[in-house]
Amino acid sequence: MEHTLSAVVVPVPEAEPRVGALRAVLDPSAALGVPAHVTIMFPFVPPADIDDGVLAALREVFAAAPAFEVEFSKIGWFADVVWWAPDPAEPFVALTRAVSARFGMEPYEGGHGEVVVPHLTIGHGAPVERLRAAEAEVAAGPPVRAAVRSAVLLTGSRASGSWSTVAELPLGGG
Repeated sequence: MEHTLSAVVVPVPEAEPRVGALRAVLDPSAALGVPAHVTIMFPFVPPADIDDGVLAALREVFAAAPAFEVEFSKIGWFADVVWWAPDPAEPFVALTRAVSARFGMEPYEGGHGEVVVPHLTIGHGAPVERLRAAEAEVAAGPPVRAAVRSAVLLTGSRASGSWSTVAELPLGGG
């Protein structure tokens, strides 16, 4: 199976117990093998172009950023997308801008302008009633706290289960 896409994301395993089952039904990326995450850059470099130089540059970007703690407690919406907002959002914005500057690319190919809104997608493209129910289910629980110590470079395709980790990208040189 040819990997035709790549992404740089911060996995949030602490969120899986709360959103994993919802994402399995409401977020097509979950079926592709992408874990609960906050996207830093998608699409990233085509997988065929990822070499030692790209990996070294990516590792430098993340090594220059400090590790941080984050909490997910507020729900947000983009049209038909329901998501969890990280607090603080700024470290994710800084990472996105650093990757963007280093590689000369914009998140989502510039489709959202220069505004970076870090988020953990719960679901999208489903009937609004189902998304509202997911919102209520997630909002009913306590906040989820996570320690962000690294990001990952993933590659995959639009095929089920195709996404996998190519490299871990530790923050703060750790």
